[in-house]
Amino acid sequence: MTEPSTHPVPLTVHVPLDAGRDYDILIGRGLIETAGARMAALGGRRAAIVTDETVAALYGARLQDSLERAGLGSGVITVAPGESSKSYAGYAQVCDGLLALRVERGDLVVALGGGVVGDLAGFAAATLRRGVRFVQVPTSLLAQVDSSVGGKTGINAPLGKNLIGAFHQPRLVLADTATLDTLSEREMRAGYAEVAKYGLIADAAFFDWCEANWRGIFSGGPEREEAVAACCRAKAAVVTRDEREDGERALLNLGHTFGHALERLTGYDSARLVHGEGVAIGTALAFRFSARLGLCPGQDAGRVANHLALAGLPTRLQAVPGGCGDADALLDAMAQDKKVRDGALTFILARGIGQSFIAPGNDRSEERAFLEGELDADLRPSPRHRPSL
Repeated sequence: MTEPSTHPVPLTVHVPLDAGRDYDILIGRGLIETAGARMAALGGRRAAIVTDETVAALYGARLQDSLERAGLGSGVITVAPGESSKSYAGYAQVCDGLLALRVERGDLVVALGGGVVGDLAGFAAATLRRGVRFVQVPTSLLAQVDSSVGGKTGINAPLGKNLIGAFHQPRLVLADTATLDTLSEREMRAGYAEVAKYGLIADAAFFDWCEANWRGIFSGGPEREEAVAACCRAKAAVVTRDEREDGERALLNLGHTFGHALERLTGYDSARLVHGEGVAIGTALAFRFSARLGLCPGQDAGRVANHLALAGLPTRLQAVPGGCGDADALLDAMAQDKKVRDGALTFILARGIGQSFIAPGNDRSEERAFLEGELDADLRPSPRHRPSL
């Protein structure tokens, strides 16, 4: 991890895919105002914006004005905020809206919002007319550092998260970091779980940097753009080598096997748990499970949990409002994870900070004993660390 960049914004991260599918990720403040000209350069006659009610009120008119100034016809499809829109019904709503706007294959579907909107709009773009071009304008930290990059799109099913979807790469990603100024503290913290994840997977120096600079990311200093760019560079490198998650791309799911199960068990109710909170708990669990198996030093597992807690994130199953069931319920929910092979769970575990690896076929009795111990841990309730952003 290098020191924060002194290059003028926007920072650019290139994703060098083959067959003319490469694209740029632009990172900086004020990109929504220039979005129209950048999208017009991609061609097409119109751009259909998919967003949610909250983001539409903040940025919808600004993006539409930018598109129209660039000579692009536009329309807006608005869904309810929250994970519940990433569903069969939400998918039908978006597809019907795009068809009503007469979106053609040469036009653009533009996702303006967080990870839910990006996944939903991307899946609609992937399947509408068998594939419409797609642009991401992520407005949450989680979407800017993770879900807007790499072409994974999809919706949830009652039996699990992201079980229906497609790989459909965007043509452009515009990460306007000024939009993060309007995020709630909770959403900012949730996105930070994905930032820290990149250091924990394969870049211990970046995790060191996060421990020293996370407050600048939250407050909107130059560390914010540098963190987004660092995460995008890391993800772009993995996606280029393994676009369809046939191998190492699974490492990007550190914390997600546990986290997705928790989201399912809470009914995708964002009032109880948002994605980044599930990832934070899942990441802490992955490191503690690694330590239990003798793979990872206990002090590393403690360091990970302490840092996430310092940033205001939950790290224990007991932090899930309303509870998350017993060990069997958790194992059953995890059994629907996309990484399951021949009925066996595949975890992302760690030999230390920055040393994550894919661990298929673990002992089910060991998994159950670990979860039972986590659920039964006698923990004194303590307030989360919630420093002012």
